[in-house]
Amino acid sequence: MVNIVFFGTPSFAVPALEALLNSEHSVVVVVTQPDRQRGRGQRLSASPIKQVALDSQLPVLQPTKLNDVEFLDELAKLRPDLAVVVAYGQFLPNRVLQLPRLGTINIHASLLPKYRGAAPIQRALMAGETETGITIIKLIQKMDAGPMLQHRVIPVTEDDTTETIEPRLAKLGAGLLVSCVNDIAQGNITQENQDESKATFAPRITKEDGQIQWTNSAEQIHNQIRSLHPWPHAYSYLNGTRFLILQSKVMNLSSPDNNTARPGQIITVLKDRIIVATGGADVLGILKIQLPGRAPLATGAFLAGHPIAVGSLFQSQSP
Repeated sequence: MVNIVFFGTPSFAVPALEALLNSEHSVVVVVTQPDRQRGRGQRLSASPIKQVALDSQLPVLQPTKLNDVEFLDELAKLRPDLAVVVAYGQFLPNRVLQLPRLGTINIHASLLPKYRGAAPIQRALMAGETETGITIIKLIQKMDAGPMLQHRVIPVTEDDTTETIEPRLAKLGAGLLVSCVNDIAQGNITQENQDESKATFAPRITKEDGQIQWTNSAEQIHNQIRSLHPWPHAYSYLNGTRFLILQSKVMNLSSPDNNTARPGQIITVLKDRIIVATGGADVLGILKIQLPGRAPLATGAFLAGHPIAVGSLFQSQSP
């Protein structure tokens, strides 16, 4: 059995913490981000990980700075064997990384060395990857560059979104974590250095990433849409109104109109989708949309109350 300090914040980290709580190992403290203002009322609320810790009667630390002397002293008094980091949301300084006698490990939601950084799931989908996975690494000071301990691969379909992939990876990572901690406890762990020549970066997602460039191919736009669901969503403007594009499909329509239409121009409107020209040979079918302040709607339901004219033009920016 090893004594573990668990660092985590969002719901992605919950299955990992729960798996450790159900294992033979002991979580001695949970470290999570300070309570944030959330929701329309902007009330202070606990992170998903803090809520699990409180429900499990675990001590919780919420330092604003990880180099804080009082925080470091509290950790040192616990004499942890291992630290586990899952989407904590802040870089750990070297003093924290080296405090546990067995080091610090991290669950990363990509097949490293690809997609190091804050948004590996979204960036992998945006790039059209057909597989992704989980890598458990030993943390070092360089971001996501530590030696790999274990990894697992899952397939990605053309209709997968961040919303469908994230819980699968969270569950996969939780099971892999317990196996990895068992190996560490028994001294059976092996390390594999990452190939730096294959490393890619997955920067944090911003709302600006949602702006659709209709000169891109239908496949690129489709990948953008599904990678940004459920947040912040891809968007475009039609007749001055901002539309969130929530679901799409790449289509091949054999029509002379496709060759003359401008990227972003609506070629035809079907019962359940809006067909839009792109910068490539294929077109994009919009299956689900949302107007500002309104509920998401399947395109068919939206069209019943909001007719859209063939020939109208989606634009990347508001006119």
